[in-house]
Amino acid sequence: MKRIIILILLFCSVITAKAQFGGGSTLTGKISGTVIDSVTKKPVQYASIAIYLSQGKAPINGVLTDEKGSFKLYSIKPGSYRITITFIGGYKTKTINPVVTTPSKLDNNMGNIILSPDNKVLNEVQITGKGPLIENHIDKLVYNAEKDITNTGGNASDVLQKVPLVAVDINGNVSLRGDANVRVLINGKPSGAMSASLSDVLKTIPADQIKSIEVITSPSAKYDAEGSAGIINIITKQKNVSGVSGSVSGGIGTRQNNGNFNLNYNKNRLSIAANIGGNLTWPQESITNFAQTFADTAKQGYTRNSTIKRYGTISSVTAAYDFNNYNNISSTFRYNRGGFDVNGTSNNYYTDSNTPTLDQAYTNGTAQHNLFDGFDWSVDYTHKFKKEGHEIDFSGQWSHSIVNTNYTNLYTPEALPNQRGINDGTNNEYTFTVDYTLPINKVFKFEAGGKTIIRRLNSIYDVFGGADLNTVDEVNTNTYDYNQNVYAGYSVFTITLPKSYTLLVGARYESTDITGDPSNSLQDLQQFSNSYPIFIPSFTIQKQLGTTQTFKLSYSKRITRPSLTYLNPFINKQNIQAQTEGNPELSPEISQTVELNYNTFIKSSVINFSVYYKHINNLIEGIATPLPASDSIQGTLTDYRNIGSNNSWGASFYGSINPIKILTIRGSANAYTYNPVPSGDFAADQSASGTYVQYNIFGMAELDLKHDIVAQVFTIENSPRRTIQGTNPSFSLLGFGVRKQFMNKKASLGLNVLQPFNKYKYFDQNISSPGFTQTSSTAFPFRSIGLTFSYSFGKLTFSNPKQKDNNDDEKQGDQGIGGAGGSR
Repeated sequence: MKRIIILILLFCSVITAKAQFGGGSTLTGKISGTVIDSVTKKPVQYASIAIYLSQGKAPINGVLTDEKGSFKLYSIKPGSYRITITFIGGYKTKTINPVVTTPSKLDNNMGNIILSPDNKVLNEVQITGKGPLIENHIDKLVYNAEKDITNTGGNASDVLQKVPLVAVDINGNVSLRGDANVRVLINGKPSGAMSASLSDVLKTIPADQIKSIEVITSPSAKYDAEGSAGIINIITKQKNVSGVSGSVSGGIGTRQNNGNFNLNYNKNRLSIAANIGGNLTWPQESITNFAQTFADTAKQGYTRNSTIKRYGTISSVTAAYDFNNYNNISSTFRYNRGGFDVNGTSNNYYTDSNTPTLDQAYTNGTAQHNLFDGFDWSVDYTHKFKKEGHEIDFSGQWSHSIVNTNYTNLYTPEALPNQRGINDGTNNEYTFTVDYTLPINKVFKFEAGGKTIIRRLNSIYDVFGGADLNTVDEVNTNTYDYNQNVYAGYSVFTITLPKSYTLLVGARYESTDITGDPSNSLQDLQQFSNSYPIFIPSFTIQKQLGTTQTFKLSYSKRITRPSLTYLNPFINKQNIQAQTEGNPELSPEISQTVELNYNTFIKSSVINFSVYYKHINNLIEGIATPLPASDSIQGTLTDYRNIGSNNSWGASFYGSINPIKILTIRGSANAYTYNPVPSGDFAADQSASGTYVQYNIFGMAELDLKHDIVAQVFTIENSPRRTIQGTNPSFSLLGFGVRKQFMNKKASLGLNVLQPFNKYKYFDQNISSPGFTQTSSTAFPFRSIGLTFSYSFGKLTFSNPKQKDNNDDEKQGDQGIGGAGGSR
């Protein structure tokens, strides 16, 4: 019944708009020009160009000027228009009215447009001709990755480490302001592969393929409610261009090798963009020391040497066609494939001061092969009505992905059972969305929409033992089917108030139905089902003070649904000494966040500061406990529990200054508290009480030297992350890069260095609870040096394509589709 109500409300909103389908084909032209600095007579790069009807209030379209100060506005119907040129923090806004095109002269070349410096507002601003690295918008923070030369040659994980408020640990797990429950999108859409193995897929995306990264900490009701921390949206370098253009880039180094090719075509009403990239790492050897103590008498542990090799490719093709001025269709097909192989040998020991006869030493050889493969195919149709900004969008997406893991564990002598496992996981996800936008007048804008997500996941986990490792292990073999359906509807009002206030209010209702069917012939596993209905309000109010200062207060409510690995009750014994088990009775996490943000320009500096409070109910954490005494093996079993609630206060800061003309210094810091309140028996699992302060810090300095040479140095520092049982590893990094551009900045060569003074970085973990303690330390090679290159061809016209939200849902802490033993 509630699904029917959602759909009725949605389509009633659409019907009341009295939408009429615009038809007919209209010949269109273009308006072009070049923006010139009135003092230096040089082109003004990245100036904002907006076009209005001569008497219109809302912009029709907009672009940025390119490296030559040029711009082109396409699909312009004959008429009279107003053009505005702005460059915040450096020039006076210029308006030209009217600019006329006629049926007999569809194109209007405005020639050189002179822009004067704004000496009144910022008379000491140095115009450098390049866009900002960080931008602050009403609903998001944008990191322009393509402007950071130290990103060249890396992958998406490396880039995310430099984004304000974002942290990435050694395993590639992403967190936003300390919360790992974050949704990661590509061009506003989810990827089935990311829901299966986020950390691994991020390592396959070349940094050269990334244009920018958007961080949304307080999403409005228009966005899916999933992800208590917020949303990270990776924008790739597909642009709206005229003619044919593209780029090729790559790098070779001691840590990894990568390449990327981008091609764009646009003629008349058809545009096509294609991209392919990938990387391959050299074998990397890590050293791990692991130890467990039980009841202060029994101790076991190992020293393991492991070698890992990674590879990955990701490619996409996007095609779009404008039928006329009112109707557009586009489609994107993205394919990814990657994997990694791990081979290792460990020297193990076991001692018991009460029973010395049980002391033993043995070796363990492991071999693991991991493969993930899949595609995302989306189709979007947009119809624009005659009223400017009045439109409706329909979209659908099919995501298909697989994750395969094969492993072998051998013990000499056979202190523990030898084991071979094969885990095949498959995920199919179908999404249908409708979004409707109606500017009611110059004060009110109304948005409404609905969405359905259908997920079908299957995992087949076969385990073998015996002398030849071909005998089926009935105890540990498992199959698992998991279905999830999400139904949602939303409404959002944007209200422009007097005295430079803007108000954004919205409401969203989501209903989630899940069923799980685990199967094992010897374990008593039962089918389970659950539903999560939730109402999500959102609120943002912004105050603009002059041209340089903005205050913003926001409230958001989010949900983090436990995904299949967290729910599967099967006991996974792939690591016999560190077993895991899901919990079908888990409830979703519910978080509520209040945030106050301030942003300002002070001469050549930018400052962004936020304070926030977050409350989480039904906090989900893995709880490790010793294996039962009846079990002949010493070790731990980790299962997932709603351990209680958490209250967190935090503050974040981003700043950029130019102390001298050639030097730019940027920095960001985020600090927040961890203060859990365990409920019931979980209080006994808490190793320490009190409030803990955690942080992540990033700093960068850039020198813009003569002869098109740019040099950068950066550092990252992330504190250990707490759980109620202990700490997870901290992370820090130092790197620098230098790049020389030539051929009128179409080509470049660069040198990048990471961690020059230490070959290894050490990652330490400590866990303790009544009855046991556990410590581990992993040394991973991070020192690297690499050469990079890039070359761009064709003539680009930059634009800002509209990004849509999509499946921002499911807790991403698990890294495998096959909840019974996938790579995590």
